[in-house]
Amino acid sequence: MRLIQVTPELRENYDRFVAAAPKGHILQSYEWGEVKAETGWTPIRLMAEDQSGPRAAALILRRDVPVIKRTIFYSPRGPVLDYRDTEAFDFLIAEVRKLAPRSRAIMWKIDPDVPADRQEVRDYLARRGFVHNERGADFEGVQPRFVFRLPLDKSLDDLFASFGNKTRYNIRLAGRKGVRVRDGVKDDLTRFYEVLLETATRDRFLVRSYDYFVDLWDHLVERGLARLFVAELEGRMIAATLAFIMGDKAWYIYGASSNQDREAMPNYALQWEMIRWAKESGCVMYDFRGVSGDLSPDNPLYGLYRFKKGFSGNFTEFIGEYDLIFSPLAYWLWGWGEPFYRRTRGRLTQMRRRLTGRDKE
Repeated sequence: MRLIQVTPELRENYDRFVAAAPKGHILQSYEWGEVKAETGWTPIRLMAEDQSGPRAAALILRRDVPVIKRTIFYSPRGPVLDYRDTEAFDFLIAEVRKLAPRSRAIMWKIDPDVPADRQEVRDYLARRGFVHNERGADFEGVQPRFVFRLPLDKSLDDLFASFGNKTRYNIRLAGRKGVRVRDGVKDDLTRFYEVLLETATRDRFLVRSYDYFVDLWDHLVERGLARLFVAELEGRMIAATLAFIMGDKAWYIYGASSNQDREAMPNYALQWEMIRWAKESGCVMYDFRGVSGDLSPDNPLYGLYRFKKGFSGNFTEFIGEYDLIFSPLAYWLWGWGEPFYRRTRGRLTQMRRRLTGRDKE
């Protein structure tokens, strides 16, 4: 087996393997590394192959850690391989260990697309020195630990019939109210961002800069790996969503809805249109992304769970975050300072963009 550091010339080969792999994910694509490079990360793309072809791939994002002058490695929803292929995984781990000293890396964080009931994977990671980084039941992790996933192994009619009564009613209601969903174009990004800010203020979550969504468009939409869906009423954008697609999987990533005309149920129309698009694009799975793992009706996030549950997807818990530690002392310092780092990272990124003239907010 040999390791390949993927260059731009090998982009198509790398993406082809990630797209075809059962555990392949858009966040392990070559293009996702390009997106993150715009926000201060350095992408390192690796492939392990033998004479029969690729057996494992990993997009590793490297970022400097302030003050202690070290770095972290992170593979979002990676690495990509058959998790029963421990030979390939062992080889990949050994190669990452070799890279770590050159980058003064503290750790390699992974949060693979592996369901929580795969105990054999948990046991394997523990034997190889990975430490489970326990997070809360809401959205405390880097990636959501709990999602809804809809298998697309039925006809569109059968999929629609499987939805909850209220969900089917609201999809039809949106049509009766005059909501129309169309493909977005790049000029729609400005209004999309305005509506996203409205949503963030109403629902109390942080949102990235406008420039970030331009980067998503340039690196993903332009290469057929994402699409903007716009819900209009009487020619006005009242809601919009951004979905990713790679191979036979699709993911709902960002959603925005205006404070006006919410009774027209545009969010239901948008989800149905994205599911139709995923099915017609040959996908076998549509991922609604994150929900809380706390399913109590008293949880402020319960409404999000109830909305996504209405589409009859499978509630899925992943194994979560695992850290392969290269420097125990630096890792301890990182654990102590990470909350402050995460709070200030967005502000520092925006400041850097303004200083370089790249912030278009």
